[in-house]
Amino acid sequence: MRNHLKFVLYLLLAIAFSAAHAGSYEDFFQAIKRDDPKAINELLRRGFDPNTIDPSGRQGLFLALQEGSLKAAEALVDWPKTKVEWRSAKDESPLMIAALKGHKELVRKLIARDADVNKPGWAPLHYAATGGHLEIMLMLLDEHAFIDAESPNKTTPLMMAAMYGSTAAVRLLLEAGADPVMRNELGMSAVDFAQRANRPDAAELIAAAIRNRQPKGKW
Repeated sequence: MRNHLKFVLYLLLAIAFSAAHAGSYEDFFQAIKRDDPKAINELLRRGFDPNTIDPSGRQGLFLALQEGSLKAAEALVDWPKTKVEWRSAKDESPLMIAALKGHKELVRKLIARDADVNKPGWAPLHYAATGGHLEIMLMLLDEHAFIDAESPNKTTPLMMAAMYGSTAAVRLLLEAGADPVMRNELGMSAVDFAQRANRPDAAELIAAAIRNRQPKGKW
């Protein structure tokens, strides 16, 4: 009889815990979408796992950055148990999303938490160059980001800046030492990327860098 009562008690506790967790799960992701750091911190202090995945397979910090919920993202970056090196199904990290969207202070905080600046494959510098975010590009380069990082198809940050970023981003990478003659697996160079995007200003900058690195002929 006593064992039976213990079993019923444990079962009731398990049901109560499950129901509370289910409510916390919904509250957590709603708080992220509302950009409500107070509610997030309350849940975290009660023991909610900050690395819980939403129904779409996204970690809370990653979701907050995608949604532009910057106060929620900051609360999660500041929480010591948050895994800042989480990866999405597309192998994207929170630092990559912050770099793409130009969230400078969150990039700074993520780097301080040892987020991987030189993640293999597509890297944060590719994403910062795509968005043309100069301060973030400089921040990453100051942290020894590899300037000629190659994506899985050998695309470099300079190529991404040439096609999607800004002329200023192209200039920054060239002045920092990016290789203008590298080609991806399709044989495309940064000049080709700029031309495909109909960006003659970027194409000319890169072409000039190529001319300047060629040895001068003897007179």
